[in-house]
Amino acid sequence: MKKITLFIIVTSFSLTTYAQELTWHTDMAKASELSLKKKKPMLLFFTGSDWCGWCIRLQKEVLQTPEFAKWAKKNVILVELDFPKRTPQDENLRAQNQNLQQMFGIRGYPTIWFVSPEKTKEGKMNLKGLGSTGYVAGGPTKWLDGASKIVANK
Repeated sequence: MKKITLFIIVTSFSLTTYAQELTWHTDMAKASELSLKKKKPMLLFFTGSDWCGWCIRLQKEVLQTPEFAKWAKKNVILVELDFPKRTPQDENLRAQNQNLQQMFGIRGYPTIWFVSPEKTKEGKMNLKGLGSTGYVAGGPTKWLDGASKIVANK
């Protein structure tokens, strides 16, 4: 019985650690360059991290799961675009996030856009939208099925 309990504890810890190993970028310029370098689209997560109930639910049910971590590492560059109410935020970061919110016409949270950056001859970065989603009931499998279909369009 002790061996089973120890196995469950070790497995739970390793799954939690795996999900926590994901890197969520906040600087769009750096994330775009990384996306181009790795030839992966970006997942832009528009969230209200400290007040949006559906955002928190999406985090718990999908974005913090081992299934999502495995999929994300293989398929996308993660970018969090946060709009907190209580948590202090750097003014430059807030301005960047608001510009992107306007650019993508974000009206509610959570909203996730999948985009591919494209560099112009002049060196300017454009974002090609692949599709968007939000909270989807049914856990990581159902959410990842939809996300995989969007990413396949790149």
